[in-house]
Amino acid sequence: MIRQHEVGESGRRPRKTKIVCTIGPATASFDAIRRLAEMGMNVARLNMSHGTQEWHGGVINRIKRYNKKNAGSVAILLDTRGAEIRSGDLKHDLVLRVGDNLTLTTRRQAELEPGCVEVSHDGFADEVAPGDIILVDGGMLRLKVVEVDRTEVRCQSLDEGVLGSRRHLNIRGKSAALPAITEQDWDDIDFGIGQRIDFIALSFVRAAEPIIELQRYLKDRKVAVDVMAKIESAASIPKLDSIIAAADGIMIARGDLGAELPYEEVPLLQDEIVGKCRRTAKPVLVATHMLESMIVNPTPTRAEVTDITYAVQQGADAIMLSGETATGRYPFKAMEVMDAVARRIERHQEWQGINQASGRYCEPKWSEKKGERARAPEPRIRSKVEISRSAAILGNNLEAAATLVITRRGLMAALLSNCRPASPILAFTNTTSVRRSLGIYWGVHAFIVKLSSDPEVSIQRAVEQMLRKGIIRQGQRVIVLSDILAGGQFVETVQVRVI
Repeated sequence: MIRQHEVGESGRRPRKTKIVCTIGPATASFDAIRRLAEMGMNVARLNMSHGTQEWHGGVINRIKRYNKKNAGSVAILLDTRGAEIRSGDLKHDLVLRVGDNLTLTTRRQAELEPGCVEVSHDGFADEVAPGDIILVDGGMLRLKVVEVDRTEVRCQSLDEGVLGSRRHLNIRGKSAALPAITEQDWDDIDFGIGQRIDFIALSFVRAAEPIIELQRYLKDRKVAVDVMAKIESAASIPKLDSIIAAADGIMIARGDLGAELPYEEVPLLQDEIVGKCRRTAKPVLVATHMLESMIVNPTPTRAEVTDITYAVQQGADAIMLSGETATGRYPFKAMEVMDAVARRIERHQEWQGINQASGRYCEPKWSEKKGERARAPEPRIRSKVEISRSAAILGNNLEAAATLVITRRGLMAALLSNCRPASPILAFTNTTSVRRSLGIYWGVHAFIVKLSSDPEVSIQRAVEQMLRKGIIRQGQRVIVLSDILAGGQFVETVQVRVI
């Protein structure tokens, strides 16, 4: 059975921009996961900052049960909590008015005097100076640093608001000196490996080294998991190029990014990061605050609709729902809105001929700068890049119904996705994990097929599967991206076929 969001269902056009949904208490049941998947969820995000491993394990089991029962391909992304600064536990929420005094302390004692709140980072007092602005939960409450001593940071509230337990704290314009991957992160990563997840999002990435360290760890464990670097720290901006070069993908976590940097810079950085990812053939995910108001309201603001539109127009591979689906009152309405907006904007772009393959982003540039991991392509990879670009442009010129890609590791489908062809990319692989990992790439719809040592047999099996499902029809023209046997050797080819 073809799901509603997949190619060919009731004549509905496939959505090319992928959607990531954070699973939380509002959507953790099997029925909720099934409903989100049928509405178009491509990737389920597990936020390790909340919930126990046992709780997340239950969610993973339900996602896997859905995939098995429905021949689904919902991928699983484990988002590490990272090293962050949080306020301590309070017996009662602290109500603040403008001008009220508050002391943040690194003292560890059971009882603190009134107006004094513990912070989790032992070096917090060394990180701030008088005049600094501390943001609570990304700016819901602002505190101005007035005085600092060895353990105490005395502040004055700039806003009316409520400080609750374990609230996230940022220092505007600064990144605290925290470990790149904490012991808790490593424990959660091992948990994810054991659960056979598909992606790991590494939080608060400030340099390429932790990404490479994690990739080596996964390789040593013989685990094929992609590492996505979360850009959410001011310290990451000067090292963007090396971070993108090292990572398997990028998540633009705009909430924390906007807390550490001036908010007017965030849209410009988003545009820059998406462009750099496109130029290096790395999938990029735009996250946080996309439909924030729908956590409590049944309809979005028009500004939020415009925000989704902007991400789709930029060519982001995926867009993400956070609290909207994790704890919100209207998780399915939020999913419906995001799906509807993405589809509408994609139709408009197709009508205008925007984002279609022109060669602009079809030639990935690998960094060879000193201090960065060398990514200069081998001749074999270079040929795949050129073939993918040719397939995309050829498909557009001939108005092909689809491009069929036979791929074992997913590379050819990923390269073709980066070229943004007008027609759907139908990727065929013999591995369920590769199928799921392709769920984050723009325009790719992946299927399982038994691959043969004879490439022509594999192509015929793929075509027969598409005909059975009604995804393509007799008489339609398709592009086929595959290798063929020629003179006893496998040769990569682009073919035009009429079904």
